[in-house]
Amino acid sequence: MSTINFWFDFASGYSYPAMMRIAPLAAQAGVAVRFRPFLLGPIFKAQGWDTSPFNLYPAKGRHAWRDLERVCADLALPPLRRPEPFPQWSLLPARVALVGLAEGWGEEFCRLVFHAEFAEGRRIDEVATISGILAPLTPDPERVLAAARSPPAKAKLREQTQEAEQRGLFGAPTFITADGELFWGNDRLERALTWAVRGR
Repeated sequence: MSTINFWFDFASGYSYPAMMRIAPLAAQAGVAVRFRPFLLGPIFKAQGWDTSPFNLYPAKGRHAWRDLERVCADLALPPLRRPEPFPQWSLLPARVALVGLAEGWGEEFCRLVFHAEFAEGRRIDEVATISGILAPLTPDPERVLAAARSPPAKAKLREQTQEAEQRGLFGAPTFITADGELFWGNDRLERALTWAVRGR
């Protein structure tokens, strides 16, 4: 089966619709998805940015938020709620996601985090929010939170973010096929899946 690496940051607005639609589209195409949470902050910092380009360039930000509203409506997702503050600090959910992906419930956790953030306007950097999301997924959320705070989880996320930098990622979502082809943006998902299958 063909594979694709799905790189995303929970703070990324366009990663939200990509997360909500990648699983059924990939299944239809016969492509296995490898979920790769990482942190955009260090990558933005390397480009000389201290925040999201949505904030740095107000005209671009206004357009992007309106565009995301249209995208969510087209996908019949709940009305978009802009997180406050934006961007959210995504360190905790990214570490928890890595634990969950290793244990088999990570994909659903990722979808629920994005829903909480962009459909419900909840703070994903708060332990209470993440604990509530974990409750139906695992019998022991406290164990998961402890694992997410452990040195191995911290190292894993750091390594994954460094790999993203080494692979030339500059934003999210990004899709990388098995042959190394890089596609950036929610609107490139279908093209990435086609490339993963056909190699062109």
